[in-house]
Amino acid sequence: MRPHETLRSASGSALTAYSERADAALARLLPHEEQSPQELHRAMRYAVLGGGKRLRPILVYSTGSALGGTLDALDASASAVEIIHAYSLVHDDLPAMDDDALRRGRPTCHVAFGEAMAILAGDALQALAFEVLAADPALRDDPGTHVEMLRILAAACGSHGMAGGQALDLNAVGRYLGADELERMHVHKTGALIRASVRLGALAAGCRDAALLAALDRYGHCVGLAFQIRDDIIDVEGDSATLGKTAGKDAANAKPTYPAILGMPASHAKLSELTQAAIAALLPFGARVGELVALAHYVAERES
Repeated sequence: MRPHETLRSASGSALTAYSERADAALARLLPHEEQSPQELHRAMRYAVLGGGKRLRPILVYSTGSALGGTLDALDASASAVEIIHAYSLVHDDLPAMDDDALRRGRPTCHVAFGEAMAILAGDALQALAFEVLAADPALRDDPGTHVEMLRILAAACGSHGMAGGQALDLNAVGRYLGADELERMHVHKTGALIRASVRLGALAAGCRDAALLAALDRYGHCVGLAFQIRDDIIDVEGDSATLGKTAGKDAANAKPTYPAILGMPASHAKLSELTQAAIAALLPFGARVGELVALAHYVAERES
């Protein structure tokens, strides 16, 4: 299955166009393979350009477009969040972390390039994301917002974001977690960058309305948690060929998941509840947020 097929069928041509725009921007912004150090640059491009749903940049584009932003003004934020996401996957797959050999239907970065080069690729990608956002010409005349956007991206990566969530995840292996503890872990590990994607799209489009930003934060929170619950469900119900990664690995590694803690029926019910809450959060925006509604449904219904 090609990277955009599930998105095309679930959410329509506009969201597919955003995904393809993100691909083009990423290919343009990443260092060329011929540039020294070539092996590092090859590993970086391998990690970013090897497919994927592009959910995070699509959230940037969909949010910003709904608020009147131009696509040119959204490119840097969209690229930065996807580069951060790619770096996090490279590091999550390492032997010291999740120890995965398959990602997006092909060998993980450390399998293809060696562990040391994969670590360096992740480090370089994280730095590149901030370079891309810092250099955004669309924000040259609004330095206060520009700095705030850099802060938002940094917070999504750090100890109160993805890194903190990964630390909680590592400490939870083989332990029983309650539903509240599990939610806290995933709000950090998965949800932080999804919420940041929505917020960055809004700010890049010029939105400064506190009430609207709060509603979008609620939407991002619900979509981020729904994404993780769906991930947990398809890890049980899916197969490696469809997922593009090793199926059943969470259970094999005794990792706490929503199906393991709540059971499958309650996990499906929680997923539906979060999807409806995400859509309800968008009511203040009226009809202009149809793409964000479609994305909430896509997150809840995807098969990989």
